Amino acid sequence: MREVERLLTAGNVQITSVDPEHPDAQYCLQQYIAELNRRSERGFDPSVGVTALPREVRPPAGEFFVAYLYGEAIGCGAVKHHADAPAEIKRMWIAPRVRGLGLGRRLLERLETCARAGGAHVAHIETSAVLVEALSLYRSTGWVEVPAFNDEPFADHWLEKALT
Repeated sequence: MREVERLLTAGNVQITSVDPEHPDAQYCLQQYIAELNRRSERGFDPSVGVTALPREVRPPAGEFFVAYLYGEAIGCGAVKHHADAPAEIKRMWIAPRVRGLGLGRRLLERLETCARAGGAHVAHIETSAVLVEALSLYRSTGWVEVPAFNDEPFADHWLEKALT
């Protein structure tokens, strides 16, 4: 019965493109930042290092997505497009209470599809060592560690994936 409930809940999640300054997008970003600051001794300041400013994740430069469960924002992620360069996947977050439903995988697939639709053949993502669940997800979906491709001060792992 628990598995049926889990599948039904996951099936009701909608992943929608929204403006990065929409209140739901801002809520998810605040939760993402708060979680990083709770889990990491060095904290996280989104104004330092590699950015994901609204203009960078708004069409045509990129796209921002929010995952909704029964109308409630429960996750987010963004893509930054770059002409003739790898796309960047940024600010991916799923609310702790809905983790384990496969939503991270679905959101990541949506972000990869967006990057591919934007013309990218490769995507990049970086993550902190404290986000062990994210790192496990990335590795299990074909992302491979590569040397640092930016100077993000809060990252410990740099990964890329061929989108072909």
